[in-house]
Formats: sequence, structure tokens, C-alpha cells
Amino acid sequence: MAVLGTGTANGGCSLLHAAGLGYGASLALDLPVKVRLLDKPSKRELSDEDNLLTSVEKSWEKFGHTLPTVEFYWSVNSKIPQRQGLKSSSAVAVAAILALCEATGNELENHQIVDIAADAQLSAGVSITGSYDDSWAALEGGWKLVDINAESAAQGVLLESPGPNSDEWNVMIICRGAREKRPVPDDFVPHQQAFAQSLNALQEGNDLVALTWNGRGVIGALNDPRGRRLTNDAFVNGARAAGISGSGTAIAIFSPSISKPTIERLRAWYQRFDDVEIIETKVFNS
Repeated sequence: MAVLGTGTANGGCSLLHAAGLGYGASLALDLPVKVRLLDKPSKRELSDEDNLLTSVEKSWEKFGHTLPTVEFYWSVNSKIPQRQGLKSSSAVAVAAILALCEATGNELENHQIVDIAADAQLSAGVSITGSYDDSWAALEGGWKLVDINAESAAQGVLLESPGPNSDEWNVMIICRGAREKRPVPDDFVPHQQAFAQSLNALQEGNDLVALTWNGRGVIGALNDPRGRRLTNDAFVNGARAAGISGSGTAIAIFSPSISKPTIERLRAWYQRFDDVEIIETKVFNS
């Protein structure tokens, strides 16, 4: 079995949901994805219920690029829980495009990769905004504040940051299983004040404050009272920031790496719940 091309990317968590105000920002986390193009089917079963990889192929051609001339098959190895708001679709799309670049000898600018990834995710129906901010984080690390109504990914970047220092923060992800449904843009309208607070925090360089305000807005949009309780539990137990990521259901919790008792207390608290999974990771700085 020959490998025609390989691409890697990573997941992330939301600092500002793009459906709130038309501006989005996602922070990259050390949740890796590897996508390979093979000349024979992989022994690992491929899970692509949304046909995202087929959409990547169509978007690749739509943007004027040629697919490999030989028959090829996809292989995906992902550490990102799917459909929980941790940017799995963006990471897979970006990694798949990088694999196509290697397989076909194409050298694309990062903004071109993000444009293709956004088009593929919209076509596959896995994003309501194009997830430009998610794809930037998946590709480069850190975070970028983007205007989703800009004409291109390159023109949409308004601010960028390497993100909180990965050595200084522990990131605990509370995974609650795949979302049952995706919200629609109108769900976010009544909660614009929270998203405006998140945007202001990003403009002031307070990315973790933004994460918390964004989470409050998303909880309202999703009408998720249990998410609110679990997020509040984080602050009661000493977390510095916490909020639902993406369109749910996962909750990202930040606490200082130096504060071992706080981390242990948070871990012990969420281990009490039988229906959640805890993932501990780090920020992926740009």
C-alpha cells in the first residue's frame, strides 16, 4: 500500500461563535488529525457520515485544481470527538486538502486552503458559517478573529494571536456526546450582548474572557441548562475560564498549569458524572 499524500491539522475550541455577530474566532488545541491518500483501501474503517471528504474533492476541483490521476482512497486518524464543537470537520477538511496538495504537487497559500475548506464544509452541511476561524486554527494554531462576510479568507482576518501560552494553561474538555441537532442563525440573535462582550474581549487581547462570554451566549442559543450548570461547576472549582465550544456539546475549561490542586479538584468533580468523558490537552500556539 502506497501513501500518495499526507496532511495533518488539529482541533480547537470557540472564542467567538461566528453565527453570533458575523465575526468568529477559534483557538487551536492539541487534538491532532492525520489524513492520508492511499492507492488501496485502508484496513481502518472510514467514518465520514456527512460525506465531507467527497465535498473536499468537489471543492478542490471547483477552485481549479486537479485530483490525482490514479485511483485513491481516504484514511483518517483523528483524536477529535466528532459533532461536539471541537472543530473536527475543519481539521479533517484542512488535513485532506494538505494531503491533496502533496499528492498532486500543488503548493497553496494558507488562505487558499481555508477558502477550499470553507466551501467544502458549507457544501457538506457541517457548518452554518463556513468555519473560516476554525480552519485557520486547524491549519496554523493560535487564533484569528475573522469577518465571515469578507470576500475571501485572506481579506477576512482582522486580528490574530498565538493564543494563551501552552505551558501556562491546562485545558480540560468535558465531552457530553454528539449534538442532537445543529442550531440555526436565528437562535443566536437574542444573545448578541454576550457575543458582543466576547468580541470586545478579543479586541482587548483577553482571549479567555472571550471564551467565557461566548460560552454564555451559546448556552442561550442552544437552550442548554445542563451545559450552564456544568460550566458554572468549573468556576466553583477554581477554573479561570470555561465555555461551551462551537455549537456544543463539549465544554472547554482553562486553569493555570501551576495550580495542581485546582486541576485535581476539577478532574475529581467531573469524574462524578457517568455520562461525560474528560480529555486533558494544551493550547496549540501558532
